Amino acid sequence: MTSILILGATGLVGQQLLTLALDDTRISQVIAPSRRALAAHPKLSNPIVDFEHLPLDASWWRADVVLCALGTTMRLAGSQAAFYRVDHDYVLDAARLAHQAGSSVFVLNSSTGAKLDASSFYLRVKAETERDLAALKFSSLILVRPSLLDGGPRRQQRLGESIAIVLCKLLGPLLTKRLRPISTAKLAKAMLCAGLSAKPGIHVIESEQLH
Repeated sequence: MTSILILGATGLVGQQLLTLALDDTRISQVIAPSRRALAAHPKLSNPIVDFEHLPLDASWWRADVVLCALGTTMRLAGSQAAFYRVDHDYVLDAARLAHQAGSSVFVLNSSTGAKLDASSFYLRVKAETERDLAALKFSSLILVRPSLLDGGPRRQQRLGESIAIVLCKLLGPLLTKRLRPISTAKLAKAMLCAGLSAKPGIHVIESEQLH
């Protein structure tokens, strides 16, 4: 039986990961550290944490697979520095602790177009996070790079993103698979499957492979 550690379990993708993992009979335990309490479940361990001050020696850092959907938006973060703190530093801090505890498989929700020399600050941060995770030397590191995410209504409305999703759906047949929106359900399923079937080394799953 397998233990799963989910980072970012309260977000759109993280919620999907949590539901899938709790329902999967191959998984015996799900650990989901979060800032606020999650609904109780017999398989769920839900440590309440402050990502600015993560516990260094908690036994729950060790899991067979770590699934990371931790992240924010520039609008919610309020600045580039705050965005970087969440999407890079929080991810790396948690990954480092999980790796030190013996977790060997790490799956990251990144982004299509992630490049160190990208013109977009967002994509550069994603690329730096990928690079720095690789330096930790997990036995298996899977980088999943979805396009625009379609996960239904959000608590925080994003007008620009909503318009982009509608346009992409209308233009769907004319767009390459890499540019088509990805449902959060499909992304979560792909992340979980990749983690459970992980092979040694670094592997990249591009957006077109998620359709």
